[in-house]
Amino acid sequence: MTLKVERPLGGNVLSIEIGKVARQAAGAAIVRYGDTVVLGTVVSADPRVGVDFFPLTVDYREKMSAAGKFPGGFFKREGRPTLKEVLTSRLIDRPMRPLFPDGFKDEIQVQIMVLAADLQNDPDVIGLVSAAAALAVSPIPFHGPFAGARVGRVDGKFVINPTIAQLEYSDLDLVVAGHLQAVTMIELGARELPESVIAEAIQFGHEQGVRPICEMLQELERQAGQPKTWQAPEKDTAFLDELRGKVLEGLRAAKRTKGKQERNDAVEAIYERAVAEYCPKSELQPKHAAGEVTAAISSIEEHIVRDMILSESRRADGRKLDEVRPIGCEVGWLPRVHGSSLFSRGETQAMVVCTLGTSRDEQIIDDLLEEYSKKFMLHYNFPPFSVGEVRRIGSPGRREIGHGALAERSLEAVLPGPEEFAYTIRLVSDILESNGSSSMASVCGGSLALMDAGVPMKGAVAGISVGLVMEDDGRYKLLADIIGEEDHFGDMDFKVAGTRKGITGVQLDIKSKGLPAKIMVEALALSHKCRMHILDQMDKVLAKPRPEISEYAPRLLTLKINPEKIGKLIGPGGKMIKAIQAETGAQIDIEDDGTVCIACTDSAGANRAREMVERITEDVQIGRVYEGRVISIKDFGAFIEIQEGQDGLCHVSELDENYVKSVGDVVKIGDVVKVKVIAIDEQGRVKLSRKAAMRAAGESQGKSEVKARG
Repeated sequence: MTLKVERPLGGNVLSIEIGKVARQAAGAAIVRYGDTVVLGTVVSADPRVGVDFFPLTVDYREKMSAAGKFPGGFFKREGRPTLKEVLTSRLIDRPMRPLFPDGFKDEIQVQIMVLAADLQNDPDVIGLVSAAAALAVSPIPFHGPFAGARVGRVDGKFVINPTIAQLEYSDLDLVVAGHLQAVTMIELGARELPESVIAEAIQFGHEQGVRPICEMLQELERQAGQPKTWQAPEKDTAFLDELRGKVLEGLRAAKRTKGKQERNDAVEAIYERAVAEYCPKSELQPKHAAGEVTAAISSIEEHIVRDMILSESRRADGRKLDEVRPIGCEVGWLPRVHGSSLFSRGETQAMVVCTLGTSRDEQIIDDLLEEYSKKFMLHYNFPPFSVGEVRRIGSPGRREIGHGALAERSLEAVLPGPEEFAYTIRLVSDILESNGSSSMASVCGGSLALMDAGVPMKGAVAGISVGLVMEDDGRYKLLADIIGEEDHFGDMDFKVAGTRKGITGVQLDIKSKGLPAKIMVEALALSHKCRMHILDQMDKVLAKPRPEISEYAPRLLTLKINPEKIGKLIGPGGKMIKAIQAETGAQIDIEDDGTVCIACTDSAGANRAREMVERITEDVQIGRVYEGRVISIKDFGAFIEIQEGQDGLCHVSELDENYVKSVGDVVKIGDVVKVKVIAIDEQGRVKLSRKAAMRAAGESQGKSEVKARG
């Protein structure tokens, strides 16, 4: 049976249809918005033996055929997920994951495929809705429905699901997700907007986007009539009470140990003793499995951490709830690199290196919507030694890609445009030590590295993470600058980055059923206070960008030429441009609009290349003296090449102050002489005067400034 619900939303009609395709999946839905069509599916499998976590996999893919394009590369088919696909998979996973019931361990796989793209509506949020619809009509237990929407702000007015064209004029790009009652996920990039505007945008997105879609999904779920019959496994309360009596006091004392490693060691010792007692190696089948014991202790540990915060306003490392850990900043500490910083906040440390490159270093992105190039990129790495672990070292995972994208978005808003600073910029953030919010440390370290490299930023950027512990009885406490265990056992990770003027990036993940608007406003206010404190500490080290870029960075000059002169600058077979590069050591890139970018390791070479480019491409100017080469001699005068491919006639009467009987008496083919442009006729023919050039130079001897070409 096919079912469909439709509703106007933003500038288009949102349509959700089930029962037409993918009928063997547990749930499937086709969502259409404009001419963008996305298929979302969900399937489940029995829990895997020994798995002590919820195995949810979300995979979002954009088929190039959806936009009438061929995939790039040799194989001409889609391969591993692109950066956009990875980030969208995370975008869909994060608001979905906390809504599954506690104790649910079935393996869940959510697949989203873009079937058609109209190149006006980004399919990422539409894909989120398709996944939500598939879950809503499936028998899989889920505390939904949930939904998501994009919010833009054009000319001061909020817009639901803005088009690609509208986003170009928007000062924010917000994706908000949640259920009918509250927000569960936020992803935001903004141009230094105040906290009040951000809070208003989130509220607008929830009321005008999330809630209407959730109402549609409720209606679809009612019509589908698919019961959700899962029963949570019974807990062995007697075993839990027995274990609590044995480990509670020891855990409480261990959680008051200062220092991450020392605290972890003290807690780990309690885990090991309990496992050894309940799961002795001498017994082949102990009454309680090791995983059951550790899970029970983890629940006790969680209760202790949360109770310390709510009842005692005490944190594991001894800080006040609104206190930021000690901050350390250092810049320019690495030789040879273009810019570097070392940023530490407590036991989290980021080393960030900035590299400046030319237009040839831009990253070309073959996107579903259109191919484009990136002039700024931030790459985040999380080596295992940063947390004292041993694990396989491979390519960046989804978490690393997501953290890098957040830091990149937070810094991008303050970077100069290509017309002001033509360099391609790459930041690499290596986390050397981690105990909470390394992505925000990357923002702070990235800001310092950019300024150390001499990038003319609008202002320094800092980031902080705010946590939350909230109980069903209404009690809650906000935590500034959360550490790892507060993130793990708490209810929220609210990352906020920005300048002194306003917010540039936000990412919210929440494990509880939602974030009330009142608490969100308080969290934004706390993040502002912490951000100002961090910026004060950063300013003590480097308050503004260095006036000059590093001596090791390429010198980059940009000029504009007449596009009709591009061929002249390049020359036959690239002869002219190659000659300039060989003579000056510069790298020259020419764009179709006539923009010429010159890069060289030293200023002298860059300036010499610019002079040569200007001489070749500039229009001939009346009254200017040029140095030219005699290319032809006639009875009535000499033709002299004053620019590549541009010559003029110097009449015999203009060769010298004195009477000239024969042109060959004054100049010969190949001679280099100075001549002045005295006229350009309607046909563009150039008239030259050697006599006038001699007068301008104050010379009286005719042959004194003729240089023979050997």
